[in-house]
Amino acid sequence: MNDTLSSLVGPGSQPGEEDGAALDYMRMPSGMMTFSTPNLPESEDAQGYRDGKAALEQVLAILKSGDKRGSIDLGGLDAANRDFVEQVLGEGEVSVIAGARAQAQEAVLAGVWRVRETAHDGAVTRDYVEVGAFPTNILAGAFEGARNAVPVADSFGPNIFNAPPLLPEINDHLDKANGVAHAINLSLLPHTDEDLLFLNDILGRGELTILSRGYGNCRITATATRKVWWVQFYNSQDTMILNTIEIASVPEVACASDEDLVDSSERLDEILEIYR
Repeated sequence: MNDTLSSLVGPGSQPGEEDGAALDYMRMPSGMMTFSTPNLPESEDAQGYRDGKAALEQVLAILKSGDKRGSIDLGGLDAANRDFVEQVLGEGEVSVIAGARAQAQEAVLAGVWRVRETAHDGAVTRDYVEVGAFPTNILAGAFEGARNAVPVADSFGPNIFNAPPLLPEINDHLDKANGVAHAINLSLLPHTDEDLLFLNDILGRGELTILSRGYGNCRITATATRKVWWVQFYNSQDTMILNTIEIASVPEVACASDEDLVDSSERLDEILEIYR
């Protein structure tokens, strides 16, 4: 089985028997990541990190603002102050790789993102903390150069049976202006290996990959078709348990909610009280 096919099939990619004996794959993993305070330096050990503490206070000010959206540039901090900021923020549930152009790591504080944008040679061009549901610049470039619709052919190759009817469904939801996400659950649809390979080829693959560890592991991959994503859940044995195509600006599982941002504001305030 080639690498592309192995990423699309496996347990959970096909429906079970009619008696329901094989439907256990629909249970979500039980290993949920919860908030834990990062390993913070003692107050007396942080006396020299004035700039880092100031940057974190700016992050808190954004979290406490009305729209809870904004960014703080860390490019002017020295290495010690940047390390202090990263130690306080820690590493949370969601990691983002946008090819060679950008990387982001959610903090243990949901909705607080550590973002680096890079040039083609790997040099860092922007280094900042962003507050919001999802890093805006990374999302803005997620479908750069992507097609606006899926081409629908008149004929298809051998053993491709159930993928073609999905193409008009995808295009229909791409055209809707209300922005409501739409998911096609491939785990519940009968399909052949050729169906999945056809969908992979026709949708294409983009550069943006999101890994979320909130419930088991979730891998989200942008396709080369605007606002179309592969969303795949794996259990603790790295077995796929849910395989979907989602049409959305960004899948909700990758985003911080307004409630998350309120909670992060309270937690960061508590953390920074140690250093005030």
